[in-house]
Amino acid sequence: MPEAPPPGELPDRPLRARTYLDSRRFVWHGQTESRLVIEGIERELTQRYIRQYLSPGGLAWLKTVMDRGSPYLPFIREEITKRGLPPELVYLPVIESAYLNTAVSRSGAMGLWQFMRNSIAPFGIRVNEWMDERRDFWKATQAALSKLEENYRYFDDWALALAAYNAGLGAVRRACANSGIRDYWQLSEQGLLRNETVHYVPKFLAVSFVLSRAGRHGLDLGWPETVRWTRIEPGRSVDLGLLAQAAGLDPELLITANRELAYGITPPVPDYMLKVPVQNEAALTQALAEQGTGLLRYYFHTVHSGDTFSALARHYGVSVELITQSNPSINPRYLRIGERILIPALKETAPYEPARNTAGLVFEGNHLVKRGETLWSIALAYDVDPEVLAEANGMQLNDILREGRSLKTPIK
Repeated sequence: MPEAPPPGELPDRPLRARTYLDSRRFVWHGQTESRLVIEGIERELTQRYIRQYLSPGGLAWLKTVMDRGSPYLPFIREEITKRGLPPELVYLPVIESAYLNTAVSRSGAMGLWQFMRNSIAPFGIRVNEWMDERRDFWKATQAALSKLEENYRYFDDWALALAAYNAGLGAVRRACANSGIRDYWQLSEQGLLRNETVHYVPKFLAVSFVLSRAGRHGLDLGWPETVRWTRIEPGRSVDLGLLAQAAGLDPELLITANRELAYGITPPVPDYMLKVPVQNEAALTQALAEQGTGLLRYYFHTVHSGDTFSALARHYGVSVELITQSNPSINPRYLRIGERILIPALKETAPYEPARNTAGLVFEGNHLVKRGETLWSIALAYDVDPEVLAEANGMQLNDILREGRSLKTPIK
């Protein structure tokens, strides 16, 4: 994904694209034939790609790709129309990701619009243990269109804006500055752009030409726009499958719309927005509001001597924070043998078997007991089994410690 230009280098010019949709009504996907906004169809390389996509194999591939993108197309079309951008930009994910939301490039770019991790910060896209929002079709679409708008403001030319989306604004800007040429086709002919970028715009234009005239080429795309999306805030961790079941909705639809989630479970943060079909918003909101509804699967773990939240978190593949949130009445510093802990089941995991090997453990350290400390809390601090700590000091596990007593401990 391209880098941002230095501050002050973006011309403050309005987008001419804002007038593209004012003069004519654009009907999507070959229902009527419309002239493409972005020029270059007559170019030799574009024509070569058009012939390639018009082959039987090419047409079959295009149909499969657009069928795959059908859940996302209504939202992308709406965003493009709202911003007044060239309508054919809806076809850009065809050459970026083949409309596969989980697509990963050789360089690590991710999602429908193929964002790199080092380019997501300006758009509020997050990547963490819970999710990779480069696969969030809502956020990534808005970010990609904003980037294209930014490129167009700089170059005042859509072919150059597209080239910059592929190669980076800085690379195309330097090519223009070093050569004095501000025309994508001339830069390509003179070998001043990398080969991938030379082919990028013609390939996009060819795909746009064929798909915008699908009926003429016997390509039945259909696209009944039955799914319209909105966003709601779960406010807690919920399993999408259980949420869909509670709301009487096909789970696959929720999963498809929220591919950014690593486990199919929403993160335990208040600002995550779940994408849901408009027609199901009320049912899903009601299911989330019913506190008695179990919307997350759990393992039950009975505390044994030496167990810690951190060890359980590593074993079950969850965060300590999530275990803590799932057990608000339990203090992780003072676990009691026999207590039952709820652990969110993010993946299939065998029961936890703690390691009990203390061979070689040497108690040559010294700890001065402070007010409120117990053998349990001190054992946690020194990563030692509480029973072993008690034995090393000639004590029982539940003995009361006096403030100021000196305990033998392992050396940290």
